[in-house]
Amino acid sequence: MSADELSQLTPPQQLLHWARARPDAVALRQKQFGIWQPTTWRGYAERSGWFALSLLELGLQRGDKVAILGENRIEWVLAQFGVGLAGGIVAGVYPTSPGVEIEYLLQLAGAPVIVCEDQEQLDKVLSVRDNLPELRHVVVIDPRGLRHYDRAGIHEFDALVAQGQQLAAAQPGRIEALAAEQALDDIGLIVFTSGSTGRPKAAQMSWRGLGSAARGLNSVLGCSEGDALVSYLPLCHVAEQMFSIHVPLATGAVVNFAESLRTVQEDLRELSPQVFFGVPRIWEKFHASIQTKLREAGGWRLVLYQRAMASVGRFADAPRASRSIGQRIAWAFWYVVILRALLNYVGLRRCRVAISSGAPIAPDILHFFRVLGVPIREAYGLTEASGATTMQPSDASPVGTVGVPYPGVEVRLADDGEIMIRGDVVFRGYYRNAEATAEAIDAEGWLHTGDVARWDDGPAGRELRIIDRKKDIMITAGGKNITPSEIENALRISPFIKEAIVIADRRRFVSALLQIDFDNVANWAEAQGLAYTNYKSLVEQDKVRALIDNEVASANARLAQVQQVRKFHLLVKELDHDDGEVTATMKVRRKSIAEKYADVIEAIYA
Repeated sequence: MSADELSQLTPPQQLLHWARARPDAVALRQKQFGIWQPTTWRGYAERSGWFALSLLELGLQRGDKVAILGENRIEWVLAQFGVGLAGGIVAGVYPTSPGVEIEYLLQLAGAPVIVCEDQEQLDKVLSVRDNLPELRHVVVIDPRGLRHYDRAGIHEFDALVAQGQQLAAAQPGRIEALAAEQALDDIGLIVFTSGSTGRPKAAQMSWRGLGSAARGLNSVLGCSEGDALVSYLPLCHVAEQMFSIHVPLATGAVVNFAESLRTVQEDLRELSPQVFFGVPRIWEKFHASIQTKLREAGGWRLVLYQRAMASVGRFADAPRASRSIGQRIAWAFWYVVILRALLNYVGLRRCRVAISSGAPIAPDILHFFRVLGVPIREAYGLTEASGATTMQPSDASPVGTVGVPYPGVEVRLADDGEIMIRGDVVFRGYYRNAEATAEAIDAEGWLHTGDVARWDDGPAGRELRIIDRKKDIMITAGGKNITPSEIENALRISPFIKEAIVIADRRRFVSALLQIDFDNVANWAEAQGLAYTNYKSLVEQDKVRALIDNEVASANARLAQVQQVRKFHLLVKELDHDDGEVTATMKVRRKSIAEKYADVIEAIYA
């Protein structure tokens, strides 16, 4: 089947295609007891179809919503395609969500079924079940610990798959018939927005929009059947849906499920994928990890690293294709001496395309990875545009831009610089919220993103450069416009600063609330012989305050005078999703922070 023919199929239909075309080829891998266990395209499709038949036996109706609550794993995608084949609509919920948020999201979606990963997630659902009259069935993937639970309305995932296998044997051709009923304009997925500026909304995605976004994204990635991708960011996020589900379905690439977000670096070392997607915080974490490792190693390794950075750093930002013979020889020399070892350490030695999206990334981080030989390409997308809008076409793109629109995506800027998008990728509205839908999509079909940008010249034409969220741009008391993300990125380059929240709106100067990176600061403190008992006692150390003061001064040296942070406050606790300080995707809720730390902020300016 040609790529054009494949594009006319819904994702569940694409899955059945691969099961016929490459039945014994590996589609998925998941680690069990330290060993990567493969699942073929045939197994992927069969188990999804069997789950679909059991859902229909439970009474699932076409268009019903099914929530999935858990970490990334094979059963997550099997459940998603089981729901899709049954004609339902998946609504993913972040596994870090507290019970009260789960209650709100399930009420919003009106889901009669939820698939939970384990006892921990089940307990959250049971704690709010009395407030969910539409919820009739709970499916548990890992039933350990449920021996003494009241099993009314609770089903085991594997038992439903086994039941579906018997149903499929008794009803040959039923799964294919269900898939044949689908159309590209059907709603296939609900993605809850992050809720950084208010309560989350339920964005409805069509199969057509998701497929268009995947093809557009892959026009730059160039994924093929032999490529490996790593699934580790939450599957309820539309970006991870692209990389773990829709691009692989369009290309036949293999998806590997990391053991957890905490072990992703170890998993990367084992897998060495050709394509890797990370949000800026992941790239910052890799950068900090390398810096810490080199400081601990010291000696000749640290000296070699410093010399490599100085030598290659002079030309690293130039496109590889335009480098002189001397520059290529210099990079090859340092690659053999030290850079290859660093790439092996983070698992990116075979990485062909590295992507950063979700938030702006600091130029210093981009420069660092270009020295290593991994030119990170920035991309831009949002939930309401199926997660994929623009991406830098090559390493020749200007640093800091997010590239050019994908094929089939129209992008223009409003008079105030707001990005507007039109095309199949635009979502089909917010479920049960017509008013918000009308605010987001105008009469001509343009999606108003709320992001402000400008066009920059690049080798491939005009490229988009994001300035900030329209609502986040601040104006100081002196009338100066401040872009907080630029300052926050400069601060987060430090391996000792995990999060920064800039305060400047209608203020005399710029200040910041800072959260330390506990692991890195703790390692530094132990090397200094400092005694501490917990996060708070570590933050309150005078030497830690001096350490962060130096890091802020380093960041200020890279900023214009009007952007420099004159005062800062160290938070004595980590920002927490349960406390409403950050979203499930760890985006800061600025309004919540401003209210919660109002006294601290006023004291800074007193």
